[in-house]
Amino acid sequence: MIGHLRGTLLRIGEDTVLLDVQGVGYEVSTTPRHLSRLHQGEEASFAIETLVAETFIRLVGFESETERRAFRLLQGVQGVGAKAALAILQVLTPTALMDAVAMGDKAAVSRAQGVGPKLAQRIVTELKGKTTGLLGAEDFEPSSPHPLSAETTPPVRHDAVSALVNLGYEAGLAGRAVAAIPVKDHETVESLITDALKGLSVA
Repeated sequence: MIGHLRGTLLRIGEDTVLLDVQGVGYEVSTTPRHLSRLHQGEEASFAIETLVAETFIRLVGFESETERRAFRLLQGVQGVGAKAALAILQVLTPTALMDAVAMGDKAAVSRAQGVGPKLAQRIVTELKGKTTGLLGAEDFEPSSPHPLSAETTPPVRHDAVSALVNLGYEAGLAGRAVAAIPVKDHETVESLITDALKGLSVA
């Protein structure tokens, strides 16, 4: 089974690339977000998930092993196939997906094309507690705050994140902004929002 490919991009299509690996051309599907950063003639590498069915074998490429793990995790939810999982990873990075699951934010998940509110609710419910090993050590800088965890974060901080999301910030970005604020005695939603906005304005 193919798990990784590195080669030269011969062609970039609407949802696939043709990758030349030592004279063999591999057609690899990926997300539009990933495609937008690729350039024909350049070298590229993909973490590969091989999908096998009765009528086809399909290679799906990801920017990182973490994104591939997220793809696998999503497909473990009833009703989520490869198409829906890719659509979710088009609008949410693995970190943002973790944040959405931790906060039960079905609205963030339902932004994906073809994912309705009921399926989004099932995703955040079924993945609760299953995303712990999603991010690897390579996904965090030593000084980077980890995403908010529903089990260890005071409710006031979750309320602050929800307020920032309502203001238009991505759930993952809002969660990290609040997580970066040092814990203070008697902190309020208002004070957290004020401090988070200051951090976001200089980010």
